Amino acid sequence: MSAPWLPLLDWWFGSAESPAEAAREKNRLWFGKKKSQDTDALNRFGGLVDLALKGGLSEWTATPQGWLALVLLLDQLPRMIFRDTPNAYAGDARAQALVAHGLKLHRDLALTPLQRTFIYLVLEHTEDLAAQDEAIRRFTALLDLLPATDREYFTSTLNYAKKHRVVIERFARFPHRNAALGRESTPEEVEFLKERGSRF
Repeated sequence: MSAPWLPLLDWWFGSAESPAEAAREKNRLWFGKKKSQDTDALNRFGGLVDLALKGGLSEWTATPQGWLALVLLLDQLPRMIFRDTPNAYAGDARAQALVAHGLKLHRDLALTPLQRTFIYLVLEHTEDLAAQDEAIRRFTALLDLLPATDREYFTSTLNYAKKHRVVIERFARFPHRNAALGRESTPEEVEFLKERGSRF
């Protein structure tokens, strides 16, 4: 089988041998907000994102690596390419369905620990408390598997999952998405969004 998803995975994860090295190399790509990176994502993979958002590329799910890549096209890349617009979240429902199905098949266990974090991150992106709890369980179990040398990055992923859960428990949604999605913020949400770290 050909692997058309490999350029995406190579770009996203790089060639570092350890999770710590990969995180240092790629953290700004993963979690930074930089116009040049968003444009690069569009130029490289915009066509694939469009296909994924239209329901295509289902054949990629035949392998764990392809499944991961399709999830990235639906969950991570729209947040870059369509940043601060409704389309940033246009792939969420399909990504969540793919992740739920893949986890039932234990496909995540065929991925590296670092790759698994981007599967579990989909759970963290949901505005659903049960999914938030599942994200914390998954990140906790993953952390427990790792040697001390790799624990720093994975500890931070667990901590961010806990922070996301707190917001969903409090508001039942992410207030920082309200403007992009045309949702009216409550007075409590308005005050919350003034706080440092309230926007993920």
